[in-house]
Amino acid sequence: MSFQRLGEPGAETPAYLVDGEVFDLSGLTADIDAAFLAGGGIARARAAHAAGSLPLLDGADALRVGPPIARPGKIVCIGLNYSDHAAETGAATPAEPVVFMKDPSTIVGAFDQVLVPRQSVKTDWEVELGIVIGQSARYLDSPDDADAVIAGYVLSHDVSEREFQIERGGQWDKGKSCETFNPLGPVFVPADEIDDPQNLWLKLWVNGELRQNGSTSNMIFGIRHVVWYLSQFMVLHPGELINTGTPAGVALGLPGNPYLRAGDVVELEIEGLGRARQEFVQA
Repeated sequence: MSFQRLGEPGAETPAYLVDGEVFDLSGLTADIDAAFLAGGGIARARAAHAAGSLPLLDGADALRVGPPIARPGKIVCIGLNYSDHAAETGAATPAEPVVFMKDPSTIVGAFDQVLVPRQSVKTDWEVELGIVIGQSARYLDSPDDADAVIAGYVLSHDVSEREFQIERGGQWDKGKSCETFNPLGPVFVPADEIDDPQNLWLKLWVNGELRQNGSTSNMIFGIRHVVWYLSQFMVLHPGELINTGTPAGVALGLPGNPYLRAGDVVELEIEGLGRARQEFVQA
């Protein structure tokens, strides 16, 4: 089972997906957001479905697939978190997680268009496992405590503009926070539906050509470590998103640096979390 938000931007209907059927959650919650996650919304949705009290969502197949969680309070990202990606960019393996922030307004749906920024010459792709926080986390005692605050996982596309990121003052945020630069979804999957989040395949294609093909087992800093580590420096709140890094195969590390242009199509997939497709258009 999983969750979606279906409908036009700003007017998405929360939905519950089970065995190919799409149920309307709007009688149970206004949205898939911080209040839903912190208030036991996943368990309540399961109970309502088991009781037969959730109606089917009429016309679900014709609705736009929005981001599967409402806009989070913050997006925290981990850079250079796969050894093969660090190597392809010429960076040393980090001794501690590399942390940067991304503007939450960058989130769009899994099949929405992505804008190539004006003046961009180095727009790049990055398939990533996204962690959705379900309970507040501050000063966790150990990585073993992370499971209690993780609500689930999403497929996240951390689009990046490398010139803005690296060559325009050295501030990663402005190369990561351009409009539409974080397509998310199509679904949000609760943590207990994923057998081992540290052993999932991630793949990404550009115009039909496989560019990234890696596994979360190759993370330098694992999922639990990342959540524990971040909680030592900031409070993680329900509904917030952590992008956990990308494997090798980005344009920055490929021969000829084949960066994205208007008209390109990126498809990406994570085992158990669905598949997404985005067309890139000029801003």
